[in-house]
Amino acid sequence: MSSPAPTISDPKISAKNVNFFYGSFQALKDISLDVAPNKVTALIGPSGCGKSTFLRCLNRMNDLIDGARLEGQIVLDGEDMYGQGVDPVELRKEVGMVFQKPNPFPMSIYDNITYGPKIHGTKKKSDLDAIVESSLRKAALWDDVKDKLRKSGLELSGGQQQRLCIARTLAVDPKIILMDEPCSALDPIATSRIEDLIFELKTDYTIIIVTHNMQQAQRASDYTAFFMMGQLIEFNTTQNIFLYPQEKKTEDYISGRFG
Repeated sequence: MSSPAPTISDPKISAKNVNFFYGSFQALKDISLDVAPNKVTALIGPSGCGKSTFLRCLNRMNDLIDGARLEGQIVLDGEDMYGQGVDPVELRKEVGMVFQKPNPFPMSIYDNITYGPKIHGTKKKSDLDAIVESSLRKAALWDDVKDKLRKSGLELSGGQQQRLCIARTLAVDPKIILMDEPCSALDPIATSRIEDLIFELKTDYTIIIVTHNMQQAQRASDYTAFFMMGQLIEFNTTQNIFLYPQEKKTEDYISGRFG
């Protein structure tokens, strides 16, 4: 029943021979990975394996760290995202990020959503109103907050705050959504709602999620990449990774023998 790694014919993102260094420490070793459009790709592996570092390479968040350096190539829609002339701020508009801990800005729900669009030049109130409603609807939060848009985002529950952060990401119309352990600070009910939301969002977006939760990877993703000690050990459809892993290290990890 074994299956070779899938060939993704028209990848949204393609990483080729990526090595990444924090100073003299090599955090990623020769990573090549294609990300399918309008699918959810999960990155799994033990703590310190490189999965979050790889995720942050995909929107150049690591640029902000002194001494960080990337070798190799990461291509988004055919363009080298580390190429000359690429503006990291514009790139992060196309590749949005949702963090582990919900981090609403200390401002109203409305202002949380409009912050990004305003920075990118949207000024008209009717346009901003439309973005707020559309983003909150996509994040399955509109019905909860439509009557309290002027209230602080910090007054929401943890799960609602994380959906607000997803709505804030959607407001600038990204192509890709990166999620770094988006449910680790949430209770099971809020986690379930975020997972349902991820499933709905992949119709319009390509999603890459880092998770420690094996069940979450199985439930929420189409493809899974297993990282260990800075290396990509195995990449396949999620079903094949969990039912028919090719590598002993993958099998040991998903069966709980280590990590």
